[in-house]
Order: sequence, then structure tokens, then C-alpha cells
Amino acid sequence: MSNTSLQYDAVIAKCRSLFINKMSDYGSAWRILRLPSLTDQIFIKAQRIRSLQQNDVRKVDEGEVSEFIGIINYCVMALVQLEKGVVEQPDMDTDEATKLYDQNVAETKQLMLDKNHDYGEAWRDMRVSSLTDLILQKLLRVKQIEDNAGKTIVSEGIDANYQDMINYAIFAMIHLGEGK
Repeated sequence: MSNTSLQYDAVIAKCRSLFINKMSDYGSAWRILRLPSLTDQIFIKAQRIRSLQQNDVRKVDEGEVSEFIGIINYCVMALVQLEKGVVEQPDMDTDEATKLYDQNVAETKQLMLDKNHDYGEAWRDMRVSSLTDLILQKLLRVKQIEDNAGKTIVSEGIDANYQDMINYAIFAMIHLGEGK
């Protein structure tokens, strides 16, 4: 399990670095995005990954890894939006955004560690394509919850689905890094 924790941290370090660099380039323009817009951005990334996995020909020179990084970062942004709400104008500097990024990742990692313990690292025997499908399934669930004005009867909320997508994307990146 400690190997998983270290691998997780290595993936997050890559994602966090890109997040900080994009904050330097664009500021917190993402703060104006409503949750359905973030969900759709994540959906586009996941659909592209699925397309890359199914098609032999690639016309854009970017692979699955960059798309999984996008999924992770957009999910963290969505978690921040759930907590802070949507704004009309960018309102966050890089330090504050990074602090919120780190808090949400820490909570999501703890969830992964708890589930990983209970499931015995079953994800290690899964295919990257299955992890992609699970992300797409979670996205469809989130869209349905959004269409229900955020209300669920017996199911987890939107935040838990974003956290699961982060963890599935990290697992996929670990697999890709191991050449699976």
C-alpha cells in the first residue's frame, strides 16, 4: 500500500505543477465555470481517452496521460466550486487556489486509502479502459444528479463522484506509467 501512496503522490505532483502553471498563465478564470460546465469539460476529456483507446489513428499528438491530468485537475476545480460557489469574476490568487487544491487532494487521497484497504487494491488488476469506462459512468451519474438539482435519494453526492473520478484517473496514470 505504501507503494500506491508514493505513486499517487507522484501523479498528483505532475497534475499540481500543471495546475499552478496554468494559474500563472490564466489566473482563476475557471472560477466562473458552473458545475455542469466543469462536468462537460471532464466528459470531453474522458470521451477523448475512450476514442484514443478504440481508434488506431490519432490526429492530435496528445495521448491519454494529458487527458487524465485534465480530468484530475477539472475534478479538483469542481470540488472547489462545490465548496466556494461560482463567481462572476476570477477572485483567487495562485496561493489560495493551490491551498484549496491541496486540501481537496488530501481528502480524496484519504478516501482512496480507505477504499484501497477495503478492496485490497483490486484496481491493480483492472484495465485502463475499464477505469476510463468507470469515469464515464460517474460522469453520467453526475449529469443526472445535476439535472435533479443536486438531490439524491440514496446515492452519493456529486462530490463523492468527482473524488472517485480523480482516483480512477490516478490509477489509470499509474498503470500507464507501468506500461500496462
